[in-house]
Amino acid sequence: MSFTGGVLRLAAPPPKLERYDRYLFLGPHPDDIEIGAGATAARLAAAGKQVTFLICTDGRYGLENAPAGTAPEWLVEWRKAEAVASAKALGVEDVRFLGLCDGGFYDCDELRRGVARVMGETKAQVVFAPDPDVTSECHVDHRRVGECAKQLAFFAPFAQIMARCGAESAPVEALAFYMTARPNRFVETRGLLQRQLEAIFDCHRSQFPAGCGEAKSIALYLRLRSADFGLRALCGAAEGFRVLGRTQMHCLPEAGR
Repeated sequence: MSFTGGVLRLAAPPPKLERYDRYLFLGPHPDDIEIGAGATAARLAAAGKQVTFLICTDGRYGLENAPAGTAPEWLVEWRKAEAVASAKALGVEDVRFLGLCDGGFYDCDELRRGVARVMGETKAQVVFAPDPDVTSECHVDHRRVGECAKQLAFFAPFAQIMARCGAESAPVEALAFYMTARPNRFVETRGLLQRQLEAIFDCHRSQFPAGCGEAKSIALYLRLRSADFGLRALCGAAEGFRVLGRTQMHCLPEAGR
């Protein structure tokens, strides 16, 4: 970290995520929120916060582990039901769907307008999204949803700009990127890992059928990540996020480090 970046971190630290009341979690596909930030969503919901999940694409091409012959159109409805059940297992009742076509087959303006509309409806103060700046991320939907969050988070309080997106303004104070390699804020999640794993593997059966090797690998990863972030946060178990407050969202390149 540079000297300027260090001073900036001390003078204007990224916001503490737990202090807000209204949260919008953006998922490129059903199951992404649960994998990237499921334990945090469960903690916020248990604390009585307003938590909304917005699933941006329909997941129709997640066919690798689905039964042979499963039609993409049928998988769409299956995965929607799984997403609702999984969110409920985490304590989240407000689950919304944009229904865009999995695999990047949609207009980015349609994505932006849909996300903006839900931001305005929920009056979100914190927006969670996958980190689009991770160099290893190859999935177009993850990158696009993260970029969309970046584009809208700063402009969300500006009524005239949001109106151009067909949306109301929203008092967004923080943008929290999950699935990030550069976390700067941690949320303690002791006692919530098992609930997160159950929400993923008991509910998203189209993606993780019983005995699936990928499920075992992801479960191991989540356990290791929880312990790693918990050690960094000195709290035993945690999820980590790259957080930008309004101060860090504009003209301060050192803030993103």
